[in-house]
Amino acid sequence: MDGLKLTAIFEKATEGGYIGYVAELPGANTQGETIEETRENLRDAVSLLLECYRDEADARIALNSGSRKEDLILQAA
Repeated sequence: MDGLKLTAIFEKATEGGYIGYVAELPGANTQGETIEETRENLRDAVSLLLECYRDEADARIALNSGSRKEDLILQAA
């Protein structure tokens, strides 16, 4: 499987360096001095954000015995 493909946007910041965000994932944003640093920071931000969302979902599932959890596999376009 190729994995999930997301769109990273990089813009020059007015104060210097770059900001980066993921178009499909609100809340996934970061900054860095170079595009390379911003890209790495964005990978970390996406991982942390998804981990947080999973933890929140697990907490909701624990409170609702009628909930069901399963993997969702997306094919890359």
